[in-house]
Amino acid sequence: MPRTLSRRNILITGASTTAVAAAATLALVVPQSGPGTTAAAAAGSASAASATGLGDDRAQQDAAARENAGSAANRSEHRADLTAGAAQRSAAAEAAAAHRAHLTAEANAEARSEARAAARTAAAKASAAHRAHLAAKANQEAAARKAAARKAAAAHQAHLAAKANARAAAAKAAARKASRAAQQPVLNGSPQQMAQRIIGDSGQFQCFSHIVSHESSWNPGAVNAGSGAYGLVQALPGSKMASAGSDWRTNPATQIKWGLDYMNSRYGSPCGAWNFWQSHHWY
Repeated sequence: MPRTLSRRNILITGASTTAVAAAATLALVVPQSGPGTTAAAAAGSASAASATGLGDDRAQQDAAARENAGSAANRSEHRADLTAGAAQRSAAAEAAAAHRAHLTAEANAEARSEARAAARTAAAKASAAHRAHLAAKANQEAAARKAAARKAAAAHQAHLAAKANARAAAAKAAARKASRAAQQPVLNGSPQQMAQRIIGDSGQFQCFSHIVSHESSWNPGAVNAGSGAYGLVQALPGSKMASAGSDWRTNPATQIKWGLDYMNSRYGSPCGAWNFWQSHHWY
């Protein structure tokens, strides 16, 4: 590496400089004249050269050791860098995972909050709809009760009016009957004679007489043993004739009046009743 080579050059230069300095020092110390001096100088030079060679080897060894130490340090530093990079990547991955988990948790919390809000809104709408339904139902029931009350009141009024009309009609009928009774003379004689005077028309009387002769033989107290029909015209029940008079049980005139009214209202006349009787033997 560049940094290690630079250190090596510095070390070699330093060793050479040290050797030169040692030789110079030795030259100053040794005398400069005579053969001995020359020999000594030569010996010093040889010693200096030897020392210089040893210094170079030692410097090279030191430089190699330092280079190896530098390489080991570089490798350790590289490994440390790799480890630090891996740790940084791991930390970044953990941070990213934590951030994603945080975002997921926030999204879930927001979704739950929105779901709760939607549920509250739906519950409020359902409650409002239920209240509206109850109010509409109450209004309908109230309207139905009012309508029923009005209808009942109208029916009651109609019933009262009908009763009043019926009473008025009954009173008028009773008044007319009383008036007719007051105007009619007291009937005497046999039932046939009474019938002649009441009916007036001889032809209608003959038809009336045919029916009464077959039904009761002109007996005002005749009773049909099978049906319970009573009187000259065999009214069933006999109490029907009370509309013509309260003495319907004993008064032939009352029975004749009721029988004549019955034939006129049902068949148009006694002859109409006699025509029906001849075909059916009842009327």
